[in-house]
Amino acid sequence: MELKKKYKILLKEEVISEDIPKLPKNIKLRIQKTIEQKISTSPELFGKPLRSPLHYYKKIRVGDYRIIFKIKNKTECIILGIRHRKDIYSETEKRS
Repeated sequence: MELKKKYKILLKEEVISEDIPKLPKNIKLRIQKTIEQKISTSPELFGKPLRSPLHYYKKIRVGDYRIIFKIKNKTECIILGIRHRKDIYSETEKRS
């Protein structure tokens, strides 16, 4: 069964320069798979809403790591952060 991609994935500059290089290799692969299979196909189904002050964003859990993203125009998902659960919420709040 092939999954239909309907959302374009955009990464904030900080995700590319700061978050991804710090991830362990095995987590990078799991996160890539999650983005391809869940966020790019049905982010509204798989993403759980966050509470204030990040109530406009959603999260997906990948082990002890979280992917924080926002659905934009029902065609794009902007990934704001990919970090360990202890750091992600405070760091994303600074970026938003």
